[in-house]
Amino acid sequence: QIQLVESGGGLVQPGGSLRLSCEASQRVLDYYDIGWFRQAPGKEREGVSCISHKDGSTYYADSVKGRFTISMDKRKNTVYLQLDKLAPEDSAVYTCATSFWVSLNQSHFGSWGQGTQVTVSS
Repeated sequence: QIQLVESGGGLVQPGGSLRLSCEASQRVLDYYDIGWFRQAPGKEREGVSCISHKDGSTYYADSVKGRFTISMDKRKNTVYLQLDKLAPEDSAVYTCATSFWVSLNQSHFGSWGQGTQVTVSS
């Protein structure tokens, strides 16, 4: 059974940074690409970034390109999402999920974590 556990969320001031972690159950990163999504209250879930388990290639939504960085450590079964230059509109629950493709289309993703809250406010 695939398990994903997110951590690292919290309250940060505008312009600040956070690093989110998505810890996967063993060998998940040997077979699945991992994506990060976010959902703010009253808004639809949005794909943020995705990383390939095969070659580490990455993909970003235009709204976060140049500010967020996704990375992977297979030894730790963990995918990270570095959030820099945060703005209030980045506030959301951030969730990671598994896929067989590098994609930001949530219909391609099967197993989901519970999410971690990111709040950007002064």
